[in-house]
Amino acid sequence: MPNNGLMQVASPHSVDETVQRLESILAQRGLQVFALVDHSGEAAKVGMKMRPTKVLIFGSPKGGTPVMVAAPTVAIDLPLKALISEDDNGKVWVTYNSPEYLQQRHGIPDDLVKNIAGVGALVAKAVE
Repeated sequence: MPNNGLMQVASPHSVDETVQRLESILAQRGLQVFALVDHSGEAAKVGMKMRPTKVLIFGSPKGGTPVMVAAPTVAIDLPLKALISEDDNGKVWVTYNSPEYLQQRHGIPDDLVKNIAGVGALVAKAVE
């Protein structure tokens, strides 16, 4: 797989349980959940089948705003997102953009990368 900036972590939990665990961790850390997009649920509403696939959109205006002020194009990738999905073998994965990739893609100053760098630790906690 080419270096497209995507990090993938396996989860021993179902898609729904992984989402719930991540939402709980975000709440404990004082981060805001802006939206939960249920791609597979929306597909079912129009009579189409899709493996369980959800995207959790989250962040902190206090942390993200200075990043967007310094590197305005990063607004296309913020708030942070976690894709929680089940593959063809029934294995659940959490996929997110690496902070280093976002830094390189948008020219985020070194001193502000820390504002978005915690995503890996949050995901790791959710898949314990």
